[in-house]
Amino acid sequence: MPYRHYYWPGIQGRGEYVRLALEEGGADYLDIALLDPKRGGGVPAIMRYLEGRDVRRPPFAPPFLQSGRLLIGQTANILAFLGPRLGLEPRDEAGRLWVQQLQLTMADLVSEVHDTHHPLAGRLYYEQQKAAAKRRAKEFISYRLPRYLGYFERVIERNRAPGPWMVGRRLTYADLSMAQIIAGLSYAFPNASRARLRSCPRLRALHEAVFERPRIARYVSSGRRLAFNNEGIFRHYPELDAH
Repeated sequence: MPYRHYYWPGIQGRGEYVRLALEEGGADYLDIALLDPKRGGGVPAIMRYLEGRDVRRPPFAPPFLQSGRLLIGQTANILAFLGPRLGLEPRDEAGRLWVQQLQLTMADLVSEVHDTHHPLAGRLYYEQQKAAAKRRAKEFISYRLPRYLGYFERVIERNRAPGPWMVGRRLTYADLSMAQIIAGLSYAFPNASRARLRSCPRLRALHEAVFERPRIARYVSSGRRLAFNNEGIFRHYPELDAH
């Protein structure tokens, strides 16, 4: 039975981290966001689970993954489930915990990216909080972004293993997620990201290595990978891209 991946249609969002793992792992899966609602896809399929009509343990929000009778929510939790099944994490406990720790740190970073354009409330339009967004984005670009990028650059440096990866000698789901974040930052803040990444050659190399992998490259060119847009987490507003 294939995995069933649920996320909002039309955006990459947090669901893309799960998609990249499924694609790299060669998993058989259905992307419910791409199915017609009349064929069991789209928003109606998601809402059935969020409203708890179909399961005893409903997720709070997408992404969530169905595997047989299991319904698993939260991006990092889904990736921890898929990691050993798709060969995307180390076999030793210390390595698995380290990959999960990195993934959770990236979740913090993604939340801060979201708050650059929605610093007051998610239910408000960007235009209703534009002044606050400018202040938040300036703080993020000046202080938080360099701190995060510097941290992950040091993680790769201290790995001390051949190759561009963060943990050991083999790619993990944390590497896939990091590459997606670099791609998202480059879309949302092209000027600021370019400036900040000049001092992070290892992160640049990781990003290139991930998107050059055969399965990921096929996925990107297949038309199934959605483009970044201003409905997702990584949004490009030129007035926020100061550096």
